[in-house]
Amino acid sequence: MGTGNTKDRPNICLCGRLSRREFITGGLALSTATLAGGLIALPRQARAAVPFLSTATGTNYTNIVIDAVDGLGGMKTFVTPGDVVVVKPNIGWDSTPELAGNTHPDVVRTLVELCLDAGASKVKVFDRTCHDARKTYESSGIQAAVEGLGDSRASIDYIDDRKFINVSIPRGKVLTEWEFYRDVLEADRLINVPVAKNHGSTTLTLSMKNLMGIIGGNRGQIHWSIDQKLADISTLIKPDLNVLDATRVMLKGGPSGGNINNVSVKNHVVAGTDPVAVDSYGATLSGMNGADIGHIRIASEMGLGEIDLSKVTIRGT
Repeated sequence: MGTGNTKDRPNICLCGRLSRREFITGGLALSTATLAGGLIALPRQARAAVPFLSTATGTNYTNIVIDAVDGLGGMKTFVTPGDVVVVKPNIGWDSTPELAGNTHPDVVRTLVELCLDAGASKVKVFDRTCHDARKTYESSGIQAAVEGLGDSRASIDYIDDRKFINVSIPRGKVLTEWEFYRDVLEADRLINVPVAKNHGSTTLTLSMKNLMGIIGGNRGQIHWSIDQKLADISTLIKPDLNVLDATRVMLKGGPSGGNINNVSVKNHVVAGTDPVAVDSYGATLSGMNGADIGHIRIASEMGLGEIDLSKVTIRGT
């Protein structure tokens, strides 16, 4: 795990419009760098003026993931030949799929396959886990799902603490700098794949909360003023695609869970590029609204997405 000690790591400010790879190549050459160019993540296709979500429901999780992504134009909308892609699920807990503590392995495998089919040169899957990664990767079923593809372009990797880089967060109100994982920063595309579930500190953990798995440092420090800090992180890290796994939703006991009686089987997936809209929709699956969840509400107030689902076009089942 990261130690939070940043004195030997480069401090980088992201202010313009560079690709992740351009950012990392230029930034690491200096101990302190300010790059005139772009924010880390920019989708290849301009975001729609009216945000929209694509949803799908069914018991075949491979099919509903494909349907949800197809509703946004298909994976080739987001991934082009030669791209290095990070697929970032929740693999935080030593928990089996039916307990809904982690992203379902079928959802992860399908997204990796779609990226490979779109021509990705490399697809990396990882998470900064809470339980021992050797256990969580195995018990979640995600390690077997990725390795079972038998494709050398797809890998499931353990976090290497030496790869965390201290980065300035220009728009952060409470969190103005923090450590972010190099493999995310230098990837061409980031696909965020959270599981929808209850959380003791934030009420719900959805797409924005899932970004905690790409930051280093002391997790305890993040939990002070966590709602604002999650919004601050989302000003900097903007996934090209969010795919929310609501195939099984943990309604209480989160984030680790462990009681099957707390899990509601929804057989549902939602995809979108607007994390506030995705998370607002995800909140409804637990009987809430986006405005009920602190970090979603703050992110909306900071202009990071649309919280009012009446203003969002929702396609699919």
